[in-house]
Amino acid sequence: MSFKDVVSPFTAWKNLFRDPVTIRDPLNDRPGAARYRGFHQNDIEKCIGCGTCETICQNGAIDMLPVEGRATKQGDSGLRPRIDYGRCCWCALCVDVCMTGSLSMSNEYKWVESDPDAFRFTPGVDAKHWDHAELGYRRPEGHRLTAEHRLHMGEMAPEERIGSFAEIVDGYDVAQAKLEADRCVACGLCVATCPAHMAIPQYIAAIRDGDYERGVSLLYETNPFSGICGRVCTHKCESACASRHEGDPIAIRWLKRHIMDQVSVEQIRRAVGTAAPSSGRKVAIVGAGPAGLTAAFDLAKRGHAVTVFEALDKPGGMTRFGIPEYRLPYEAIDQDVDIIRSLGVEIRCNTRVGSDVTLDELREKHDAVLIALGLQLGRATRVPGTDHPDVRKAVDLLRQATAGEDFGTPRSAVVIGGGNVAMDIARTLARLQKQQFGAVKVIVTALEDFAHFLADPDEIKEAGEEGIAVFDARGPQQVVVEDGKVTGLRTWKVKAIFDEQGRFAPSYDETDELFHPGSMIVEAIGQMTDTALLGDALTEKLAWTRGRLQVDAGGRSSEPWLWAAGDMVRGPDVISAVADGHRVAASIHTAIMTEQAK
Repeated sequence: MSFKDVVSPFTAWKNLFRDPVTIRDPLNDRPGAARYRGFHQNDIEKCIGCGTCETICQNGAIDMLPVEGRATKQGDSGLRPRIDYGRCCWCALCVDVCMTGSLSMSNEYKWVESDPDAFRFTPGVDAKHWDHAELGYRRPEGHRLTAEHRLHMGEMAPEERIGSFAEIVDGYDVAQAKLEADRCVACGLCVATCPAHMAIPQYIAAIRDGDYERGVSLLYETNPFSGICGRVCTHKCESACASRHEGDPIAIRWLKRHIMDQVSVEQIRRAVGTAAPSSGRKVAIVGAGPAGLTAAFDLAKRGHAVTVFEALDKPGGMTRFGIPEYRLPYEAIDQDVDIIRSLGVEIRCNTRVGSDVTLDELREKHDAVLIALGLQLGRATRVPGTDHPDVRKAVDLLRQATAGEDFGTPRSAVVIGGGNVAMDIARTLARLQKQQFGAVKVIVTALEDFAHFLADPDEIKEAGEEGIAVFDARGPQQVVVEDGKVTGLRTWKVKAIFDEQGRFAPSYDETDELFHPGSMIVEAIGQMTDTALLGDALTEKLAWTRGRLQVDAGGRSSEPWLWAAGDMVRGPDVISAVADGHRVAASIHTAIMTEQAK
């Protein structure tokens, strides 16, 4: 041993006055690093119960469970993640994938319990001393496991589309659809929000896998109008999408359309299958819109003979006669309808119930009757001057435009209303003006301000691109008529639409007045159903609620042979009409088969 080795221990005296590098109380004072991945925290107010943490956990350490006092609502499943620390490996993927940023990990790593079941707990619900720890692992700013923005949807340029009724939207190609599908984390919140409860994560996964036959089979399990809904669905599902919390929601509607664009009619028919053997029962349906034809689809699949009576010359209801072709091409409607016909459903067009055939006759010849009418009549503002013949209803003009009728395209027009129907007729008039006069002179006035517009944001944006002037928060006061001709509309600034009790009672600033020039005024402030076909005697016998036919949960009216569905019951919305058609078909099937068994 050298001399240096002997004296080396004595050289440590220089460290005598330094702070010790060891911890004085290692049992009670040993904190984790600032970003240590310790026990979980969850802000249950920010959490939406989407379950992406459960899905991504490869060890099955997370279960989504209900929490007392936490109700299910749109965009929130009411469930919260329970962690099993017997399985957790602290990889933090659950934190990285959390769309709302509610889930995090404290830097606490000590937890002593004698009961092993205690190590399964629900962060944010089961109180722990680390709940409010400021240190620990959080998802780094800007770090995402999925793309933030949806794939851009190509569309026709405004200057090109304004001169025609050709479809505006291009649709995704296969590569684009797969990239958009990759953004979906299969949270399933969309399924609960969709009125028809379509298998959305599953058909998006089919796109990712390139399995379009599986995709179309999934679509037709719940929606025989997938071609139509892929273009004009109100896509409420997207408002609940977990991805919207960190970027754009998944383009669910466009992905549905993409599947329908990739498959042939033969593939669709294989997915739909054939009808069951004849049951010997017959059902009459009045109205060939989405609700009536969805019910026909379901009833025919169950072996019932279904006849649909339609007053107009083509089926489709308000989807055909209320939505312009640039949004919904007629061939998409025809394909959906033809698939329903292929199950043996008979559709009799140009047959008006009430005149060509009576409801009593339908009742005598069928085991059940369903009326599934749209909202064919427009509502009136009733302001002075609206009795002039050049004050028209939007629904009438849209129906005439679809039928190719010449209703006298005005050189200038003012549309009253802020919903999609108002935008549809404004943009239809703009196209007709461009074709006939070479210039667009259309104005839209709406009670709502832009922040509360009822129309889809895309509709408002595209209307502006097409040269349509949109005025928000304007209330109609008078249609101005000079020398017997309409010259425009006078409006006041809206101060409030509802009174203190929440009742519709617009108030105005009379000092803020505008004159909107136009030779035609179009009212697009709402619609209602023409129930004249019921006749006075039946109308008197039926139960009504605030002007709407009263039905039970299955759509059955107070007359046991008569059911009702669709817009006349639920209001205007294609996917809600589809859901209603399914519900009513199930009720009719149960009723007529029960009667048969007696």
